[in-house]
Amino acid sequence: MKKNSLTYIILAAVVILTFFIVKDTLNQKGVEDMKAGFTEIAKYRNANNTGPVQRIYIVTVKDSVWKEMEDYGNLMPHTKYGNTKVYFFMEHTNVPKTLEPGEVNFDPQYNKSCMALFEKSAMSQVAFNKHPF
Repeated sequence: MKKNSLTYIILAAVVILTFFIVKDTLNQKGVEDMKAGFTEIAKYRNANNTGPVQRIYIVTVKDSVWKEMEDYGNLMPHTKYGNTKVYFFMEHTNVPKTLEPGEVNFDPQYNKSCMALFEKSAMSQVAFNKHPF
């Protein structure tokens, strides 16, 4: 009888733990929960899967909530030893529509419109710069 009781207790504990893990996973905040109104305009990803992967995004926002911009950048995909950049622009401003790999990712005429740059470099080092240009 004691062996059955212990089995039921362990089973109940596993079910309760599984419930809380699933509940927590499904309730995590995402981009749609943020108030800044993010819209992805352009993205670039190099085709190199054996070396460093470079991801670059142009995103517009309705409101300049700095903390949410940084959180948005942290939600973007990142590859170990790769580089992810997210350029933020205000909605309805002069925004680049195309991206290029390398150090300069778009035409410098758009620099004055860029309000923030989030960058996650190799080994996950994060930098968030307001008015980077």
